[in-house]
Amino acid sequence: MSIHFGTSGWRAVIADEFTFAAVGRVTEAICAQFAGEAGRPMIVAHDTRFLGEAFAAECAEIVVARGFEALLCDGPTPTPTVAHAIRSQHAVCGINFTASHNPPEYSGMKLSTADGAPALPAVTRKIEELLENPAENRPKGAASKGSKSFDPRDPYLADLEQKIRFDLIGKAGGSYAYDPLWGTGRGYLDELLRRHGLGVKTIHNWRDVLFGGRAPEPEASHLQELRELVLADKCVLGLATDGDGDRFGVIDANGQFITPNQLIPIIFDYLAESRNWKGGVARSVATSHLVDRVAKAHGLPVYETPVGFKYIGELINEDKIILGGEESAGLSIKGHYPEKDGLLACLLAAETVAARGASLSEQLDQLFAQTGRLESGRIGVKLTPELMPVLQEKLKEEPTSVGGRKVKSINRIDGLKIIFEDDSWLLVRPSGTEPLVRIYAESESAKDVEVLLEQGRKYLLG
Repeated sequence: MSIHFGTSGWRAVIADEFTFAAVGRVTEAICAQFAGEAGRPMIVAHDTRFLGEAFAAECAEIVVARGFEALLCDGPTPTPTVAHAIRSQHAVCGINFTASHNPPEYSGMKLSTADGAPALPAVTRKIEELLENPAENRPKGAASKGSKSFDPRDPYLADLEQKIRFDLIGKAGGSYAYDPLWGTGRGYLDELLRRHGLGVKTIHNWRDVLFGGRAPEPEASHLQELRELVLADKCVLGLATDGDGDRFGVIDANGQFITPNQLIPIIFDYLAESRNWKGGVARSVATSHLVDRVAKAHGLPVYETPVGFKYIGELINEDKIILGGEESAGLSIKGHYPEKDGLLACLLAAETVAARGASLSEQLDQLFAQTGRLESGRIGVKLTPELMPVLQEKLKEEPTSVGGRKVKSINRIDGLKIIFEDDSWLLVRPSGTEPLVRIYAESESAKDVEVLLEQGRKYLLG
């Protein structure tokens, strides 16, 4: 069985490809990759998925046998919390057993390097090579000889408290609704808000390895119960995080779902206005150009990256940006970790509303009035073996028009991005986390986005 790392680690279906034997192989390869750092700690964690704690324990046992100290997180742990723990404990890396927002039948291993960032392709390619050519196995040691139970929660929460203006949020008052989607955010985001005197009603805050029968992704279609709670209790905001707490979803006070493509430029605009930070903004190739318009209004540069927060993380490490964001609900800021943090994003949304005394919907309308309206959307097409060669050929093409629209330029940072003469655009790229082809589109009207997405589907399928 061939194991490959995608946009964010290795993911596979439990008991199919994701087995204890496969976990052992990947852990051995990771240890071999960092063999020169033996003696240092590795952080090992898991989310709320089926067998997560058992996979993590198996991993920790191997880590110890290979001469590292294993700090085994006590209970389900968000990925951004692992990033903080790696830095605070001076660990060589972190391994989190999570499939993030994927459906419940999946599990995965997210690998983060010593800076707390998702491992870059240069690292994961070497691990894949080690998997193909494994070194001779050595006897395993007992986990009790070096594995230590470790609780990373409070230091992480204390760090967030230094980065969020809880004085402003507390002064504005009001109540919040929170949906961790049966994931790792429970006892984190809601706990922080309660510590600062705010009312919070939390739903889906128990472990369900089936995540209510759907993927633990904080998208609009999964947050209807949260929306109803926001409207019924007249909440300031409804906040949600995905299975491992690195993605966000936000419902405004009026019940409107604020998309990541909308929230990222709102928060960027707020930070550029309220903090005397220097630097630009980073967005993935699939993320709204509304970010670019806000950057232009502030006279700040834009960095466009491939999909995958590891690329934005590099810019955070280099202190080049105020904020980096992805349309798939990833966000981090200057001075934070080079990893997306859904809990941070939710709290920044609360701070933005409190500081400005305006709802997110009102702030979005103000942005549109200043920069012009932009709407965006995406669809997924199942990536079958038959479609794979078709996709590869399509990604090489140089179209001059699509659906009667003249092409202005082609962008190949990640997939095929077609920018039209009216500045609307279409992007086709394979997903790095699921067997799908993603088709993205942006235009000045929601109706035209639907047309563009269908044109993109026809372009792909012929």
